Amino acid sequence: MWYIWLILAGVFMIAEIITVGFLIFWLGLGSLCAMVTSFFTDNIIIQTSVFVVTSTLFIFCTRPFVKKLTKKDKTVVTNAFAIVGKKAVVLKDINPTDGTGQIKVDGQVWSAKCEEGKVIPKDSEVLVLAIDGVKAVVAEKSNNSSKSTAKV
Repeated sequence: MWYIWLILAGVFMIAEIITVGFLIFWLGLGSLCAMVTSFFTDNIIIQTSVFVVTSTLFIFCTRPFVKKLTKKDKTVVTNAFAIVGKKAVVLKDINPTDGTGQIKVDGQVWSAKCEEGKVIPKDSEVLVLAIDGVKAVVAEKSNNSSKSTAKV
């Protein structure tokens, strides 16, 4: 009977390779435990019980640990959104009436507009809040820090 459990373990391992859920692997390990049990007893009920119990234990005891190890919460911000939250220097006055304004952040020059809709003079330090189309939405650094303390 051991060869049936070995074949079943192989089928589970191949199925695990095909899928991405990392669940069937534990059933394969349960099959191997049942195979070891088959060396000691010929009772199919005991072997099946060992398979069910060990597979369940493997799933509930080790799967959370594996999930923690493979957890990928850290999203790497790329492209234009990489400048959000960074400080910038105004190169050209930001004027909402004219729709003009430029900032320099991380060595790149961006068109900019002010969040509050007011004029921000050249050489001011601003904080990039968002990207709206091809323009960076900014706020004066002094105003932004008072807003953040008011929210807390």
